[in-house]
Amino acid sequence: MSTTSSTAAGRAYTQLRSEILDGDLPPGAPLLEVEQSERLGVSRTPVREALRRLTAENLVVPSGKRGLVVTQIDDADVRSLFELRACLEAQAAQLAAARGEPAVFTAFAEDFETWHGLFRAPEDPGTPVREYFALIRRFDEAINEATDNAFLRDAMETMRTHAARVRHTARHSRGRLEASASEHALIARAIAGRDAALALHATHVHLHNSFAHFRQSWRPTEKDAVEGHGPTSSSTETPR
Repeated sequence: MSTTSSTAAGRAYTQLRSEILDGDLPPGAPLLEVEQSERLGVSRTPVREALRRLTAENLVVPSGKRGLVVTQIDDADVRSLFELRACLEAQAAQLAAARGEPAVFTAFAEDFETWHGLFRAPEDPGTPVREYFALIRRFDEAINEATDNAFLRDAMETMRTHAARVRHTARHSRGRLEASASEHALIARAIAGRDAALALHATHVHLHNSFAHFRQSWRPTEKDAVEGHGPTSSSTETPR
C-alpha cells in the first residue's frame, strides 16, 4: 500500500472508530465501502483497510447481505465488560499507587474535585460534559502509563475501547456525574498518596456504582428492543 493510501486508511480508520465510540455510528449501523468512501472522501481501498482494522477490534462484524455493521451491545456484553473492568482496573490502580508520580495524580484529583463542584452547582445547560469525559480518558491513560506494565496496558486499552462504546449507549444524570467526579477524585488521591488498598477499594466502589446506574439507564439498541434484551431505558450518557 502506498504512503498516500496508508495515510488515507489511517484517517478513515480514525474517523470511523471515533464515530463508533461516540455513538454517531450506533450499533447495527451498516458500513458499506462505497457509501463510506464517498462520505469520507477517499477511495474504497483505504476504507477497506479501515474496516479490516475495526473488524479486528470487534467494533464491526459481518452481517449477511448487509455487509459489515457496527457491533451490537447487549446486557450480557455489559455484564462481562464490567466483570473484566473490576479485575483489570483494580490491579492497574494498585500498580499506579506503587509506581506512579504523586504530583500527576494530585493534579487529576484537583481537576475531578473542580468538576464535582460544577456538577453539584445549579444545572447549567452549557456545562461541557464531553470535556469531563476527555478528562477521564486522560486519567485512564495516566494510570496505564503509571502501571509500567505493557501487557496490562494493552489489555486495558482494548477493554476501554469497548467501555467507551457502552458509555454512549446509556444516559447520564447530573447526580451520577457528580458522584462519578467524586469517585474519580478519591481514586486519584489514593494513587497520589501511594495507598494501594484505598485505590483498589475506591475503584471497586466506582465500578459498582457505575454498573448499577448503567443497568437503570441503558438505552437498548433497536435490535435489543425488538428481541426484548437488556435493561429498560430511563433517564439522561453515563460516565465510565
